[in-house]
Amino acid sequence: MGSRFEITVVSTNEELGHINIEEAIAEITRIEKLISAWNPDSETSLINKNAGIKPVKVSLELFNLIERAKQLSNLTDGAFDISYSSLDKVWRFDGSMKDIPTKEQIKNSISKIGHEKIILDTKAQTVFLKQKGMKISFGAMGKGYAADKAKSLLVSKQVIAGIINAGGDLTTWGTKASGEKWLIGIANPLNKERIFSWLPIVESSVATSGNYEKFVTFKGKRYSHIIDPRTGYPTIGINSVSIFAKDAELCDALATAVYVMGTETGLSLINQLANTEVIIVDDKNKMFKSDGVLFETNP
Repeated sequence: MGSRFEITVVSTNEELGHINIEEAIAEITRIEKLISAWNPDSETSLINKNAGIKPVKVSLELFNLIERAKQLSNLTDGAFDISYSSLDKVWRFDGSMKDIPTKEQIKNSISKIGHEKIILDTKAQTVFLKQKGMKISFGAMGKGYAADKAKSLLVSKQVIAGIINAGGDLTTWGTKASGEKWLIGIANPLNKERIFSWLPIVESSVATSGNYEKFVTFKGKRYSHIIDPRTGYPTIGINSVSIFAKDAELCDALATAVYVMGTETGLSLINQLANTEVIIVDDKNKMFKSDGVLFETNP
């Protein structure tokens, strides 16, 4: 999935702990083969190849994942959209851009994006992308989903506690061997080496979207590499978004969505969702948090 996964388990037996970790790795590998748009043999690639041509019958697991993705698109008014990978990249964040793309270029860049063009047939268990050239990918929720599935497998094997770090998307269960809660450090978006707060997470997950390195600046305005799939323009005004919820998949998706939605709309959404919290750091390094966030300053 283009990310490093780190798996920690609490076990009474070191050898058994290593076996459990290998089982979790096997589960993550299985999911990657199912959802990867880079793997030409995956079900996701088959859906993309048949865009504008015909519906594709898929496994129930992938069908359900796409269904949840569409629900999240509706919830976030399209700020989250798995058809985002249809974007024609007119923005470059490698230092080579000299001018902002034209309105026409930007409009054309998003012409194949739209969660409403992903047609699901529950009875036939098929997925159809209405427009030729459309593509779906799970870059904004796949890591979280894989972490959830690996955690679920380990819990079913009676692993009493652990933490899975999927490229910065974390999910935990139980406590450390010492009995202490798992603590998550929230990095300062202007200096990733520094932690400005610690949060205990119990039976919970966290994911962060940040604009730490990839951005461009025009006329003093900083544009993030995270593009709004509805407009084709990069997001502005936010440095990082951290979402806390039970499932890593939801955290992963909402972190991207809130980043796109902006501080005020994003906070409003999260405050309406049960058992979900957010910390937003804006481009002036000012922090905003949802109603249920409580800080622990000492790790």
